[in-house]
Amino acid sequence: MHRHHQVHPLEPKLGRVLAAAPAEAARYPLAISADRRRLLDAAGKPFLIQGDAAWSLIANLSFAEAVQYLDDRKAKGFNTLIVSLIEHLYSQDPPRDRAGREPFTTPGDLTTPNDAYFDAAEQVLEAAAQRGFCIILAPAYIGYIRDRGPGISRHLDGWYEEIVATGPEGCRAYGRYLGRRFGRFANIIWCIGGDWHPEKTRAGLDAVAHGLRDAGVTTLMTGHTHPEYSAADTFPDADWLDLNITYTYGIVHRMLHDDWQRRPVMPFFLIESTYESEHNASAQQIRRQAYWSVMCGGNGHCMGNHPIWLFGEGWQAALDLPGSEAMARWGDYFRALPWSDFLPDLDRELVSAGLGEARGLDRVTAARTADGRMGAAYLPVHRPVEVQLDRLHGPWLDVEWFDPASGRRVSGGTLRAKGPAILTPPFDEDAMLVLTSTGISDG
Repeated sequence: MHRHHQVHPLEPKLGRVLAAAPAEAARYPLAISADRRRLLDAAGKPFLIQGDAAWSLIANLSFAEAVQYLDDRKAKGFNTLIVSLIEHLYSQDPPRDRAGREPFTTPGDLTTPNDAYFDAAEQVLEAAAQRGFCIILAPAYIGYIRDRGPGISRHLDGWYEEIVATGPEGCRAYGRYLGRRFGRFANIIWCIGGDWHPEKTRAGLDAVAHGLRDAGVTTLMTGHTHPEYSAADTFPDADWLDLNITYTYGIVHRMLHDDWQRRPVMPFFLIESTYESEHNASAQQIRRQAYWSVMCGGNGHCMGNHPIWLFGEGWQAALDLPGSEAMARWGDYFRALPWSDFLPDLDRELVSAGLGEARGLDRVTAARTADGRMGAAYLPVHRPVEVQLDRLHGPWLDVEWFDPASGRRVSGGTLRAKGPAILTPPFDEDAMLVLTSTGISDG
């Protein structure tokens, strides 16, 4: 297990988790907006990624179990899943799936795909498509590589050495095979690489992507990288890269803001940060990653949970842990706001004081719409903030607080859009603040 996935178990929260309000189903394929900031569905509507890490969905579950998982996530409002098409290490009998099917008839040779394995994978992908999920699909995750000492074979999480051994021509053939098999799925975003710098695999990874395109695949592609790097860093010259990702276990809001400010502009989302039940992460930490992902200009985020990501022992009980419940509220909340119109308040014009540490995890992040009719701020901790009300259109502003921990809403009254105001959240932990222009005062 890599150090970024150190396990610290949590007890499931007692009681029934309330299902999210059903989100309007997206139409696929996804596209990129004219300003290159947003993901849009086929109807031109902004697509907010409410994702879950389900890396071993295909390899480590029976079909009935996969359906159970998909139905649970759909009921909680999740619309996106990260999935490995083939597992090198994290299935019960790697690289075989639960039924014992090998992904390749010649082990490790990507030019020999086993139709029986990919038939079963297609069945799971079909079930996901029927439920409206976007699938971020890794065709050959390369994974972490760790030397374990002299005379001891290296620990390989993914397909790094097999990609190198297969070579670019063989990898392109593998990409063509996948394109012919799965090109009909308009809901797939192909995800090249995974958790490691490409190094010697770069030519093979490019070839997989080009093979997919050879076979007629036109859906978006992204790249998965080593932590603390974005796809635009790792694959800066890739002709297949459409969508950037933010991946950090560090100061999340800083890296998100960096990706917002990239030139040329590229849409991005938070693909991974600390997982629930790992690194002693608090429920508050899991929430703040998600809220930052939107307030800093991203298109949403993918949460993760151990043991769900590899579907290890206890994954069914983990479905109702606090992170999933919080993400159901998160999705409902932002989809009811004009989140795609938010512009990060990088110059601290809206929230001017009480921001917290610029390099800390208590940092307030703010945004406002270009027309000045709405401003919003996420407060990771309980602390007063100074808001410059005249940065928004008036003459009055309705003030509302939202509690990410419970879903409770509290009115902050109506304020004149003039001068600064000190506003204090009414909740003990984190809070969202929204100010909306109105021409009417409540007195």
